[in-house]
Amino acid sequence: MRTNLNTSVLGRSGLLALTVALLTGVTACTSGGSSGTGTGTEAASAAAKPEVFGPAGYRGLAPGMAKEAALAAGKLAPAPTSTLDGCADFSYTGGPAPDPARIAAEEAAEKKSKELNKKADEAAGAGGSDGDTSAAGSARSAAKSAEVARLMADSALAIAELAEKREARDKAFAASGGASFGKDGLRELGAPPDAKTAEGIGAGSSVDELKKAYDARGLKVGENKRYQLPIDGKPGWRYEFVTSPEGKVTAVSIISAAKCA
Repeated sequence: MRTNLNTSVLGRSGLLALTVALLTGVTACTSGGSSGTGTGTEAASAAAKPEVFGPAGYRGLAPGMAKEAALAAGKLAPAPTSTLDGCADFSYTGGPAPDPARIAAEEAAEKKSKELNKKADEAAGAGGSDGDTSAAGSARSAAKSAEVARLMADSALAIAELAEKREARDKAFAASGGASFGKDGLRELGAPPDAKTAEGIGAGSSVDELKKAYDARGLKVGENKRYQLPIDGKPGWRYEFVTSPEGKVTAVSIISAAKCA
């Protein structure tokens, strides 16, 4: 917008005062606008910065946290994706929904394995010869031995079936991350695919990068073939890194040595 100034009316002193006022206003607007932009940029940058996954926890979930408190925080789905072996696994909000068919199959496999194990143990304890060396006694002894062998074979098959269910559960948990609870609270926290540790390790990192970050701190391969790292200041807790044959990290979690049940 144009402004017409009558300099004869204002005079030199008035004109000078007006000029100073205008310049001050422009400076204030520029300063304020710059400050506001800077604050917004800083806030956006802070918001965009990814949360670190580590011993302090993730998304407000921390090692040992009670299941009830964790669910109340609203960061987890309300229903578990698995309850196998007494471990209640929950996905993060917006993650995979519970599969009723899978949960039912897990429960059936677990029940079957326990029942057959019990029967096999009882039959083995009651087996053996009854001291009767007659033909009839030998026949009874052979029948008992055959029954024990059959129950042992059935039990072995049930154990193998249960192992498959455990492997499927573990793969699903590793793929999307989540929280697993036992009797003592949160015992495992899995990182979602986009999360990284403070050292920048996450899904997609190379094994070389993993070793460079943690070799000096005691990184080793555990009995489960996963890389493990003790967590300082948290006895019984460790990092676990799942890796692929191609030499890439595929999943990261922090886990307690405590059992679920």
